[in-house]
Amino acid sequence: MQGSLKYLLPVLSFFLSLPAFAQHVPPVKDTAASLTCTVGQIFIQGNRTTRSYIILRELSFRSGDNITLSQLVKAFHDAHDRLVNTHLFNEVVIYIKSFRGYIADVDIDVKERWYIFPLPYLKPVDRNFTAWAQKHYSLSRIDYGAKFADHNFSGRGDNLTAWLITGYANQFELYYNLPNADKSHRHGFGFGFNYSAQKELDVGTVNNTQEFVNADTIAYAGKYLNKTLSFSARYFFRPRLKVKHTVNFNLVSVSIDSAVTVWDPHYLNNGKRSVVYPELIYTLNYTDVDYVSYPLKGIIFETALTRRGVDRDMNFWQLSTRLTRSWPLAPKLWFGIQNINVLKWPLSQPFYNQSLLGYGDLYLRGLDRYVIDGTAGGVIRNTLFRELCNFNIPFTRSASHDHIPIRIYATAFTDYGYAYNQDSKANSLVNRMLYTAGFGIDLVTFYDLSFKLDYSFNQLGQNGLFLHIRNDF
Repeated sequence: MQGSLKYLLPVLSFFLSLPAFAQHVPPVKDTAASLTCTVGQIFIQGNRTTRSYIILRELSFRSGDNITLSQLVKAFHDAHDRLVNTHLFNEVVIYIKSFRGYIADVDIDVKERWYIFPLPYLKPVDRNFTAWAQKHYSLSRIDYGAKFADHNFSGRGDNLTAWLITGYANQFELYYNLPNADKSHRHGFGFGFNYSAQKELDVGTVNNTQEFVNADTIAYAGKYLNKTLSFSARYFFRPRLKVKHTVNFNLVSVSIDSAVTVWDPHYLNNGKRSVVYPELIYTLNYTDVDYVSYPLKGIIFETALTRRGVDRDMNFWQLSTRLTRSWPLAPKLWFGIQNINVLKWPLSQPFYNQSLLGYGDLYLRGLDRYVIDGTAGGVIRNTLFRELCNFNIPFTRSASHDHIPIRIYATAFTDYGYAYNQDSKANSLVNRMLYTAGFGIDLVTFYDLSFKLDYSFNQLGQNGLFLHIRNDF
């Protein structure tokens, strides 16, 4: 299996990449579509909480604009996608309500989401379901508590989040973000703080798996092995509809128990047991897709530059890029590429700064069991999507939640990855090309929730069934 997969992947990847080179055939220009009209009144319905100017902010046209009908139809489509991608609405419909001569009145109907979620919190602490399965689905590895979130606190698309978590770890978090703070709706701000205390901490990576130390099993250790306290302030700038800049300043305090330094003297720089450092992160984001949580058409590009620390105790730079590009190939058939790259500098870093592949969204499908630490690397994921069915399930009598939309896709994919680590000697997956392939089923529903069930193969000759759950809301 290992040998055949090695030669099959480049061929399959090339085949999946062919749509990128397909020629674009311009549509035949329709005479009626080229007629010019004037945008009249814009009516908005269904926004009980969301302020109207937040919706108008996502439009590329205004009342009084002279525009051809074909351009107006495209503007309707683009505005629909942007409004859906605000995560404020379940459904958006934009159409010409009526003509008054050459004046076209526009109607925008929205179905708002539920914004307030005072919910119980119950979640495994492990990085994914596969890692939790390796711990035999132990209930002792569950965090529980309460989560309160208001995703449209004042009707301006602002978010207020408060978490109170206990169980396996203790965590308290409070954040507020207001992306539309001024009259131009281009500038915004945010602030918050986070406190966490962990009884168990991964202090190293051996044989490509996390090595944990648990306070309950170490007689001389304190109650918690790690305590982190951080304060943050953010500035948002959105000069154009598709472009957003974010500057995030954090002040972070980290302290670890002496047991951690016994297991790994290089967990922090210079064998330190505590460090306080400032962190500055600049992010540039360009978004032009149909649905940001599960894009089938369009492009997302994001790059971020991070500076962590100012002295030898914490000396860390990071440059990261993320590109997602998707194309429709035929009715109900799409192809997508995602490329994520990370460079950390200096290349020699303490274990605290070395997490790379296998954490968060930076993983290869089929290598879910493993983590690959490093200071430089990335992944390329190629996916073919085929829609199997698209239907609705009756839900409530509420007009905004009268049904649950369900979309199911069959997928086939190939992934490539690489992680460079000049310090690692106990892990076989670093400093080598990694590749996997497989197929799966994706289920996508409202509130940006998706379930991905994949059967994957890797270059180690291993295969298995893996589940990933994503919820951006």
